[in-house]
Amino acid sequence: MKPFNPLLRALFIPGMLFLGACCCEKDVVVAPEPPPPPPAPVAVVIPGLGDVFYDFDKSALRSDAVSQLNTNADWMKANRAKSVVVEGHCDERGTNEYNLALGERRANAAKDYIVNLGVDASRLKTVSFGEEKPFAAGSTEEAWAQNRRAHFVSE
Repeated sequence: MKPFNPLLRALFIPGMLFLGACCCEKDVVVAPEPPPPPPAPVAVVIPGLGDVFYDFDKSALRSDAVSQLNTNADWMKANRAKSVVVEGHCDERGTNEYNLALGERRANAAKDYIVNLGVDASRLKTVSFGEEKPFAAGSTEEAWAQNRRAHFVSE
């Protein structure tokens, strides 16, 4: 038996496919377009508990702290089954004893403000960590500013 010519071999399969497609009397069915994707879900942001920050060596509430405390009080009113611990924190400057006392004053100032907004005082506890649990590491004003705070933890 004589082998096929290489050109003939290269054209044989495509030619057969072409003839098969031409001889078919069936209509070509075009696939429908896929449906559009569903709209993305809308994220509903429910404000939660946020930290409040203090000036150096102060426990007086700043205007930005008052705004955050109002938000925290609204959260507590909406979540009546939750209690909250207010943690007082300081930067690394000062003695341990002084910073513990300052952290306590900061936590109590935040607690007292929220109680004055109508939240039951029994749902709020305070604790002072002084300089023991810094949020930001470093000995720069930016790090110190982040560490002078009252931190709110839901229980």
